[in-house]
Amino acid sequence: MKNLGRDCVVSFEEAFEIVMISAHRLGTERVSIVENGALNRVLREDVASDIDIPPFDKSAMDGFACRRADLGNELTVIETVAAGSVPKKVIGLNRCARIMTGAVVPEGANCVIMVESAERTGENRIRFTGDSTEDHISRKGEDTKKGDVVLHAGELIRAQHIAVLASAGWVEPLVSARPRVGIITTGSEIVEAGEKPAAGQIRNSNGYQLSAQATGAGAIARSYGIVEDNKEQLDAMVRKAAAENDVVVLSGGVSVGDYDFVREVLKKNGVRLLFERVAVKPGRPMVFGVSDEVFYFGMPGNPVSSFVMFELLVKPFLFKMMGHDLKPGVCLRRLEEDITRNRTARDSWLPVVFTGSDGAAKVEYHGSAHISALCKADGLLCMPAGVGEIKAGTIVAVRQI
Repeated sequence: MKNLGRDCVVSFEEAFEIVMISAHRLGTERVSIVENGALNRVLREDVASDIDIPPFDKSAMDGFACRRADLGNELTVIETVAAGSVPKKVIGLNRCARIMTGAVVPEGANCVIMVESAERTGENRIRFTGDSTEDHISRKGEDTKKGDVVLHAGELIRAQHIAVLASAGWVEPLVSARPRVGIITTGSEIVEAGEKPAAGQIRNSNGYQLSAQATGAGAIARSYGIVEDNKEQLDAMVRKAAAENDVVVLSGGVSVGDYDFVREVLKKNGVRLLFERVAVKPGRPMVFGVSDEVFYFGMPGNPVSSFVMFELLVKPFLFKMMGHDLKPGVCLRRLEEDITRNRTARDSWLPVVFTGSDGAAKVEYHGSAHISALCKADGLLCMPAGVGEIKAGTIVAVRQI
C-alpha cells in the first residue's frame, strides 16, 4: 500500500478503508460462559444446538392441560404436573391435568386453560369459563431444531448470546484473542493525574481516556506512561511497546512542531506510514502505520481529538482484528437549531445532546481541548466536508458515544 505522506490529507473514507484493509485476524482461544468469561468477546465459530429448543411441548401458562374438543364439558383433574416432572397419565375424554408454567404437556392434551379461565365445580372437577382460548403451548423445537446454527462466527457476544450459548450446550465457545494495545503519552508538559501541575504543565488525561476506550473495545490495554519530547526516550519506549503488543497508540507529538517526534521515530523503527493527516475536525494530525505484525496509531494531543479519532478509526480496527464488523449505534433525531460554519474543507464532528422524544441540540463546545463537553453529550453529529449549514428541523444521524 502506498505511503500517502504528510503533505497529503486523506478523506475520512480513505483513512477508514486503509485502516480496515490493514487489519489482520488475531488467534483464537476457548473461554467459559461461566462468570461472564465469554461476555463481549467475538465468536469465531458457528454454534449449532445439540437439542431441540424447547426440548418438549411445554406449558406457557399455569392452568389445566386438556383436549380442545372437551372445552364445553366439565373436566376431571387426573394429576398435577409440576415443572421438571414428567406426566404419568394420558389426557383422555373430559380429562385434564393441573399444570405449571414450563412443565411437560401430557400426551393427549392440545391446549392449556389459564387458571383465570377455569372455575372449580367440585372435588377434582373444573369447567372452562371463557369463550375461546389459545393453545398456550410452546411446541417442541419451535424456537430451534437440533443441529440448527443459532449463532454465527463474527458475532459480538452479549448477554442474550450467552443465554443462547447456554441453551445450545455450548459452554466453551471459540473466540478471538483480545488485541494487546500499548498506550504511550508524549509531551514534556504532561504530568500524571495524581500530581498537581506546575506552571506550564497539564495532567495526563489522554492516556487514561485511551486506555478506557481500548478496554471498552475488548482490548487488553497497557499504559507505558509519559515520555518527554525527547527522541531517544521516545524511541526506547516505542521499541518496548512494539515488542509487547499488537497495536501501539501514541498520544501527541504527531503534528509538525519542532518537538513533534512521533513520525520521525516511527520511520526510524521501520514503520511504514500509510497516512499522516485526515480531513476531519477535530483530529486532522492523525498517523497510521504498520511494521511487521504491529500497527501504530499516532493520535492528536487534544483530548476531544484523540477521543473522536479513536471512536472513528481505532475502535472499529480493533474489532476487525477480532473478526467483527462494528456497527456503531446511530439515532435519527430532529435538529433543534441551525448549525453553521465558515470552513468546510473537513468533516466536522460536533457533540450533541438528545432533547425530548426525538430532538437533538448542540452542546456548548469550545474546541478540541474541551473534553468535559463530551460528558454532557449523547452523541456526535457529522457535518460532511462541503456543508456549511444544517437547518433546524433537519433529520440528522447522530452517532452514539
